[in-house]
Amino acid sequence: MKQIFTIAIFLLSFTLINQTVNAQVQSPAEFLGYELGERYTPHHRVLGYVNHVAEESDWVTIHQYGKTYEYRELVYLVVTSPENHSRIDEIRTNNLKLTGLVSGEPVGESKAITWLSYNIHGNETSSSEAAMKTLYELVGTGNSDTEQWLSDSVVIMDPMLNPDGRDRYVNWFNGIVGSEINPDIVAREHHENWPGGRPNHYYFDLNRDWAWQTQIESKQRSAVYQEWMPHVHVDFHEQSYNAPYYFAPAAEPFHMAITDWQREFQTTIGENNVRYFDEQGWLYFTRERFDLFYPSFGDTWPTFNGAIGMTYEQAGHGLAGAGIITQEGDTLTLQDRLTHHTTSGLSTVEVTSKHADRVVNEFRNHFDRAVNNPSGTYKTYVVKADNHPDKIHNLLSYLDTQMISYGRAGSSTSANGFNYTTGTTENVSISENDIIISAYQPQSQMVRVLFEPNPELVDSLTYDITSWEAHYRFGLNGYALESRVNPGSAIDLDELRPAEMTGSATPYAYVLDWKSMDDARFLAEITKHDVRSRFSVVEFDVDGRSFDRGTLVITRDNNRHLGDRFNQIVMNAAQNHDRSIHGATTGFVGSGSDFGSSNVRFIEKPEVAVFIGEGTSSLQAGEVWHFFDQQLKYPATMIHTEHLSSTDFNKFNTIVLPSGSYSGMLNDDTTNELRSWIRSGGKLIAIGNTNSLLSGIEGFEISTKYNEVEPDNSPESKLRLYGDRERANATNTTPGAIYRISLDTTHPLAFGYDDDYFSLKVGANAYDYLNNGWNVGTAREDAYMSGFVGNRAKQNLEHTLTFGVQSYGSGEVVYMIDNPLFRGFWENGKLLFVNSLFFVGN
Repeated sequence: MKQIFTIAIFLLSFTLINQTVNAQVQSPAEFLGYELGERYTPHHRVLGYVNHVAEESDWVTIHQYGKTYEYRELVYLVVTSPENHSRIDEIRTNNLKLTGLVSGEPVGESKAITWLSYNIHGNETSSSEAAMKTLYELVGTGNSDTEQWLSDSVVIMDPMLNPDGRDRYVNWFNGIVGSEINPDIVAREHHENWPGGRPNHYYFDLNRDWAWQTQIESKQRSAVYQEWMPHVHVDFHEQSYNAPYYFAPAAEPFHMAITDWQREFQTTIGENNVRYFDEQGWLYFTRERFDLFYPSFGDTWPTFNGAIGMTYEQAGHGLAGAGIITQEGDTLTLQDRLTHHTTSGLSTVEVTSKHADRVVNEFRNHFDRAVNNPSGTYKTYVVKADNHPDKIHNLLSYLDTQMISYGRAGSSTSANGFNYTTGTTENVSISENDIIISAYQPQSQMVRVLFEPNPELVDSLTYDITSWEAHYRFGLNGYALESRVNPGSAIDLDELRPAEMTGSATPYAYVLDWKSMDDARFLAEITKHDVRSRFSVVEFDVDGRSFDRGTLVITRDNNRHLGDRFNQIVMNAAQNHDRSIHGATTGFVGSGSDFGSSNVRFIEKPEVAVFIGEGTSSLQAGEVWHFFDQQLKYPATMIHTEHLSSTDFNKFNTIVLPSGSYSGMLNDDTTNELRSWIRSGGKLIAIGNTNSLLSGIEGFEISTKYNEVEPDNSPESKLRLYGDRERANATNTTPGAIYRISLDTTHPLAFGYDDDYFSLKVGANAYDYLNNGWNVGTAREDAYMSGFVGNRAKQNLEHTLTFGVQSYGSGEVVYMIDNPLFRGFWENGKLLFVNSLFFVGN
């Protein structure tokens, strides 16, 4: 059995114990009534302990910064010397002045700031236990070394980033474990129920949401993070229970925006960790698996905000329970896991404090260079003023959350630049009202990461998606310039899209353009209030105004059942969503089709069922749930997949199948019932890998496209190198790349879009064009735009279906190969999903 070293023994290697102990601060064992590692500690008891320490120690203060979707408190601790606490706001403000995000020069001595983040994945449970132990060792033992560290630096601790997910796991585990743990992997305590404890309330992976901030926990955390802008950030995780410990330096690829100093000091921190792990004989690895490329991790987002961002990974995860027999025959215990995390956390605080002066100086230099000599080829990013104002507003609102500045060009000019729409470098024209995002600003590193057209990838074996550029994400036209253009004037977001009511105050029909998710939220709101709407499948003119396909037409005649409430419901919704709306005086149009025509189609109120549970991807099921509940704010009934065969489909007119395998659940009887429901007028929306399942079922037109590239069958092709196996497999994959999708904008699924839609393709599964159906969105030749795609995958993805609609009896099947709701951040894809709900089939 592996020898277990308690944290008390380990700490003897740090220093002698000082006699000035905070006698009133209880150890975790004294407060909780059990030794850490003997059982899991739920959120409310972790919160109780850190509150106790803050109450009893003048080295600690506690601050609530928000609540989760399930109303659990989110807190952070400021841990530093009493002297530093007496001027803590000055220290914090000084640090912001170093970044240039707050004006003025620092006053007094600056301090290094280390931020420790625990348990963002709920079932990686050891880190919140380690947070309590780390806190006690920092302030509860009277250790003279830790007191010196806290005099030289400030430590911020977030003891639990994902309380909802962690309590889901802890409550489940505590409810099924016996009086003694069973370390055998076959025991039930090692196998969580769906969806597991990893995600938050809406089944989102919060460690993919640091930059996008779609979840309430991420939004609240980022806001308080930006009030401090720490110099070092550690995100504590767990990995396979058979893996050694991982700490920095990270693996390649590093994003090219990462500076030499950021590379250097994470190595310095890692070397300090090595010292303690070598002392104890603990296995570890560095520079493998965990890279620094995708910007929305807990190591990269802090890095792109100027910090030394790092992930620490301990063996464990949900399979580990409170103890598990590893492949080496040892038992990995919860105490082992929390001890390792405590050790690396204390080591990081130590090494940062000992290099505090340089850490602070390099931090200041980082932001000075950002303002005066930003890295990267492109120095200016342009968003054209003629983009739809909703899309511009959504981008700029997002940039505000990232503390990125922008402004109007102020004057007309021309320059050589990369055109995001064409994918080519050409001479481009900039008008005075175009929006300018300059690289010459404090957040230059983040600007580069978010806007660089095709960031250099030095190693294709990367951990996550490889493209996310903001123009494509928000559906905007614009350019990237190698030359510098400074913003000429500020932009008032409130004035960017003034809402106005034109035409009659008591109209024949209200008319609303259909271009964005803001229009979709308007429609969702009025539909919930029983307003009956229509949409035009042709362009038309009325009252001298022109409207595109997809325009909403809300007639008074269709809404007589609402009486006097009709006008108020519509106008309230317009105000709630900043919509400009036209009151048409007549249903007789100048061109196009009159409002009583079959080309102005009635929208049947969507009665939506979403199947989630075993057999579906919890993350992608959560994306659908969150979309309805928090983004569109439209009701949908979530039904467990185990009830799929017993569900009365006739209660619904729309069924959504999130990506999944649906193993054994779509049996012959259920499939027959589903097909019968579609033939009778139902609408099925299949997302992601669910389409692969449908491709093998009779009646569904979707069919898998197999790689047409002739395999190399030469004798030499069999002489493969074992060491090249991962790279050989990569030729058939894409972890996430951007493709230009050609849209049939005459089809209701594509209403509100231009001819080209830039899609985030997160898999290499390819599908043939529909033989009997509408190929609404297709990847043609040379559709690839940016990100990594293996050579064979790239060839196979040409001339393939991305979005399609099949008529099936009186019903419809919508095939969404690319997931427009992926992680909730691909803003320009969401209207496609809304179109599938409200327009397709009507």
